[in-house]
Amino acid sequence: MYEIFQKYLEEKTELTQAESERIQSFAIIKKLRKRQYLLQEGDVWKYDAFITQGCVRTYTVDEKGSEHVNSFSIENWWTGDRESLMMQQPSRFNIDAIEDTELVLFTHENFELLCKEIPAFNNMVNTILQRSFIAAQNRIQASLTLTAEEKYLNFVNKYPGFASRIPQTMIASYLGMTPETLSRIRKQTAKK
Repeated sequence: MYEIFQKYLEEKTELTQAESERIQSFAIIKKLRKRQYLLQEGDVWKYDAFITQGCVRTYTVDEKGSEHVNSFSIENWWTGDRESLMMQQPSRFNIDAIEDTELVLFTHENFELLCKEIPAFNNMVNTILQRSFIAAQNRIQASLTLTAEEKYLNFVNKYPGFASRIPQTMIASYLGMTPETLSRIRKQTAKK
């Protein structure tokens, strides 16, 4: 499992053998079964987490018991609750596995140490954070300006493999619509 993360690092940055070994020395391997929590609301998130296999969702549950999906994360993506991590406060989110999932975790203290010790690793992390910020801006803009059909088409085009891996009710929640609306849109777009 760590080999997948190692390959990711090799694609994203150049590290010496010693730097690679240093990073690996701090890695914690974690496996989740489908529906198992990585993080529960109220807990403080303490890791930087990379997915080597599987899919997770980050979501909240409102007072009526309705779930609101904030994000999905798949292989070669990072996941976690940045706000809880940085502010060291209880999380507002749940993160659970949609599929059996394997991750490489680093305690935040060790992750920060690696960023200080290994400039190439730090540069890679900064690039990822910048891209995440841009993706969040784009998601907010899309949710404010696109029609329901445009949101769905944008989602399918941007994440083509997600529709077959993620239950439609979760996709509907992520897009901010009812499952019935999503079903109607899917039927309409299939006819086009």
